[in-house]
Amino acid sequence: MEEFPTDRKIIHVDMDAFYASVEQLDNPELRGKPVAVGGGSERGVVSAASYEARKFGVRSAMAGGLARRLCPDLIFVKTRFDRYREISAQIREIFYEYTDLVEPLSLDEAYLDVTENKKGNPSATKIAREIRAKIKEKTGLNASAGISINKFIAKVASDINKPNGQKTIPPEEVISFLEALDIRKFYGVGKVTAEKMYQLGIFTGADLKQKSPDYLTEHFGKSGNHYYNVVRGIHHSQVKPDRIRKSLGAERTFSENISSEIFMLERLNSIAEEIERRLKKSDVAGKTITLKIKYSDFTLKTRSKTLPYFVRSKDVILETAKELLFQEKMENSVRLLGITLANLNTEDRKQEEPKEREIAVQLKFAF
Repeated sequence: MEEFPTDRKIIHVDMDAFYASVEQLDNPELRGKPVAVGGGSERGVVSAASYEARKFGVRSAMAGGLARRLCPDLIFVKTRFDRYREISAQIREIFYEYTDLVEPLSLDEAYLDVTENKKGNPSATKIAREIRAKIKEKTGLNASAGISINKFIAKVASDINKPNGQKTIPPEEVISFLEALDIRKFYGVGKVTAEKMYQLGIFTGADLKQKSPDYLTEHFGKSGNHYYNVVRGIHHSQVKPDRIRKSLGAERTFSENISSEIFMLERLNSIAEEIERRLKKSDVAGKTITLKIKYSDFTLKTRSKTLPYFVRSKDVILETAKELLFQEKMENSVRLLGITLANLNTEDRKQEEPKEREIAVQLKFAF
């Protein structure tokens, strides 16, 4: 049976309530108070919540109306992505002081491979502590971190001592850590999958480890093999510093359901303008345009068309979206419209992946 590799030192850095913390940083009046970033209307969606708000059950992706009912004193503030990007860039500068192997997952989290690092520091634990201290000094914000032998375990570990903490899982503790872990804590196991595992008598990593590859594949499809490996500490995914964007899109949830085609076209026009702006900023173009429609009964429909050439023009995107909109008769009033551009020309720019670095296997080393 394959043994888990112990030759890598991976750090997962995750900013604590990033958007909300930035708002509290910039506006002292918000500090210590429950804050939600995003739409505060009944139909709006919470993008992020401060820890003071989370005590009331407020979470990201929650409807604004529900968040307000859970926490009547909740303060809503508008998103300021330019500001979040500005601080995110400062944080990444700190990462690159230690390694070029940085894989950003979003504005507020990233993987770092510090097996071989610019500081020559053999302790990933000390590096994580230094990075968190520098982030605090430079931005005034708190970060948490997870440190282990692969991305999967580091990601799980970063959530253990949040906020403003870190957790190291050294090679000799990997198996016992995974066996004792609640299945809900496994990164990639969502609510639906967790419920299914509960029904099958799988509550912890130890329970999961008892299941054969065939059993897991039978019940969880392609993910079954992944679950079989990660509970044994096996996860070969490398930290990839040049993640290739596969799609780019924007969507709007309306304060009131709309049934007028004129109103829908107005919304699509503004969405297409936003996509054109982002395409030009990222210097990319795409061929496949997908229209997303969510009806008032929450039924979701998507329609796509692939063009024979790359586009980034608002006019072409909008005309294609219109064509897709009128492809079928509308089934109901609409609560959300979105456009996504995929099949991007980023693949053409992808450089040949560097050969995997040869690293001497260490049975035990300073974590």
